Amino acid sequence: MILKGKVHKFGNDINTDDIIAAKYLVTTDEQELGRHCMENVAFDFSAKVNKGDIIVAGKNFGCGSSREHAPRALKGCGIAAVIAKSFAGIFFRNAINIGLPFLESGSVDKIKTGDLLEVDLANGIIKNLSTNQTYKTQAFPKFLQGIVKKGGLINWVKKNV
Repeated sequence: MILKGKVHKFGNDINTDDIIAAKYLVTTDEQELGRHCMENVAFDFSAKVNKGDIIVAGKNFGCGSSREHAPRALKGCGIAAVIAKSFAGIFFRNAINIGLPFLESGSVDKIKTGDLLEVDLANGIIKNLSTNQTYKTQAFPKFLQGIVKKGGLINWVKKNV
């Protein structure tokens, strides 16, 4: 599975309230959540995202409360994947549940906002097409790739069990 998109860069400790404010938790509609994604840290973020774009962040991405709304908001505004130094455990699980791929990489400091990335989930290769650099990370497991391809855990279970 290959993803290609423009980078939106964030720092460390982006919490679930930064991703989607608590006042929007009255819906689970991904498109509605996407319209308000990241507005606490970058007010016009959702207007700048094109479908397929990628978030690159520092450590502890998705920390805070255990709201599945956070990865839903990212997916709803068009984010195709998140690459960070590390993820909060609950975000990790919620992202898989809704089919949002993510990769951990220590190379995120070398990637800038606006760079164009090509991400090979199966082989764990991140190519920065803007700088012609390649970074290796752990491959996204086949089982998790299958969940992402089906659009989330529930869809995967419906088709495979």
